Amino acid sequence: MDEVDAVVVGGGPAGATAATDLARRGRRVLLLDWAGRIKPCGGAIPPRLIRDFAIPDDLLVARIRAARMVSPKNRAVDMPVGEGFVGMVDRGPFDEWLRARAARAGAERRTGTFLRLTRGGEGVTVHYRGADGAAGAARTRLVVGADGAASTVGRQEIPGHARLRQVFAYHEIVRAPEAGAFDGARCDVYYQGVLSPDFYAWIFPHGDTLSIGTGSARKGFSLRGAVGRLRAATGLDAGETLRREGAPLPLKPLRRFDNGRDVLLTGDAAGLVAPASGEGIYYAMLGGRLTAEAADAFLESGDARALASARRRFLAAHGRVFWILRLMQTVWYRNDALRERFVSICRDPDVQSLTWDAYMNKELVRAKPAAHARIFMKDLAHLFGWVSP
Repeated sequence: MDEVDAVVVGGGPAGATAATDLARRGRRVLLLDWAGRIKPCGGAIPPRLIRDFAIPDDLLVARIRAARMVSPKNRAVDMPVGEGFVGMVDRGPFDEWLRARAARAGAERRTGTFLRLTRGGEGVTVHYRGADGAAGAARTRLVVGADGAASTVGRQEIPGHARLRQVFAYHEIVRAPEAGAFDGARCDVYYQGVLSPDFYAWIFPHGDTLSIGTGSARKGFSLRGAVGRLRAATGLDAGETLRREGAPLPLKPLRRFDNGRDVLLTGDAAGLVAPASGEGIYYAMLGGRLTAEAADAFLESGDARALASARRRFLAAHGRVFWILRLMQTVWYRNDALRERFVSICRDPDVQSLTWDAYMNKELVRAKPAAHARIFMKDLAHLFGWVSP
């Protein structure tokens, strides 16, 4: 049986980052991930992520210079990025590069499916099924659960995890049309009830391919049918479909990320996906980094209270942003009349400036109080119908 300091279950951006940072701190790390899975994801990464996590240029499959918001009445509002760009990645190669970086840092990679945890004596035993079907086990002091919104680790160890609210996302990777038929430097976002009754649909360029997807928490809503309608409406239905992917996304961070003993969740398993936008890569990687720091402190001191610092520090940095985005989704995504007004608000220069500033740098813009006040008044005017959309 392997004996390590930490077993990281799940090799997506959160788990791979946690494994990398722990290995760089000299910890013995086993990174356990099942092969072949690619999460459905638009693939947008802001400049802050590229800088903070040293992402090389060759992983960027596109550079986005603008976003186009499309209303229920097909009114389009373009939001140019201005200075800089938003990077786009394909989650297959991107996630694999992150896992390979963890291995280069000293983490041991192993392909397998997590089964359960058992305890006896000191430490905890992680049981898994290997790629060849054989049973495996590793003895460890800490388990990091980074195995997605439906985390098996979380459901076993964190009370209430099975009740985590989720939206289900689905996309199709389609071969991009010939040059000129689609803007490869623009993300299109569709706020239309026919495509999603409570979220949005998207067309994001990935260089030679496109991610065309949608999401919804409403049971019975056909995500695949909505993507088909979007492809037909945009003339992309004839393009070759290379793969289809679906997965749940959490709607809110958990009340606890750790079990107070020897398990700590991160990434989607902890609920680290932004409401309203569904953005998760940056928050997953930040969560992985904070998890590594909390884990290292726990391994050094033996004090399980150190594990709680990962959640505390994450919410201190981004809890207010998540609250604002959750409120925005609750208010504006309820019906097509409100979605029409929401897209209309996106024409406003103050809204565009503050939106991009906050997204690119992952910080609330506090230096423009007058702009915040104007946006608040405009939101009220649109919400109560005092102005036409």
